[in-house]
Amino acid sequence: MGSNSKAQKAARRARIEEMRRTEQKRERRNKIIAIAASTAIVAGIAVGGWYLLDTANEKEKAQAAPVRGEQTWSDLSRTHVNGTVDYPMHPPVGGNHNRVWQNCNGNVYDQPIKDENAVHSLEHGAVWVTYNDKATAADIKALSERVAKTPYTLMSPYKSETSPITLSAWGHQLKVNKASDARVAEFFDKYVQGPQTPEPGAACTGGIG
Repeated sequence: MGSNSKAQKAARRARIEEMRRTEQKRERRNKIIAIAASTAIVAGIAVGGWYLLDTANEKEKAQAAPVRGEQTWSDLSRTHVNGTVDYPMHPPVGGNHNRVWQNCNGNVYDQPIKDENAVHSLEHGAVWVTYNDKATAADIKALSERVAKTPYTLMSPYKSETSPITLSAWGHQLKVNKASDARVAEFFDKYVQGPQTPEPGAACTGGIG
């Protein structure tokens, strides 16, 4: 009887010890898994942070870089004046202008508009698309459609310009031959309410037109 009791106690202790060893193994395994997971998370955050930082840097570089072939002007005056202004470039990209802006909420004009009103629109962050007699009907239609669906843009004929199509923003201008030129979209993306805007958020409605 005593022998059986001792044997049972020994067997119970053995089972308990085996259960303890099993539990210890499980705890060690869970610690290893937790450490590995934490390491992976930290590595992922580091890689993700680097990627986001690198992407942000690339985006800043892209925003700072000029559109290929564009011309730029700086230190443009912004005084409101009456009458006509003798601009040094045509179409003008800035300078003194009329106190009333040309409506530029995707407005497409089939007749020439006054430089002085259009320049005021550029001051508000608009992109002004102009074209001369060398622009094709298909290009005019494509540009009209783009402008019509883009707030802070306007479009009008401009016979005296030297290129079939000209895109102007405050202090920036790009001349292209075709509406399909990839730089057209780039110019829109960069300068519609872009960083060059002297008065960002100012109205593009309630003016002339």
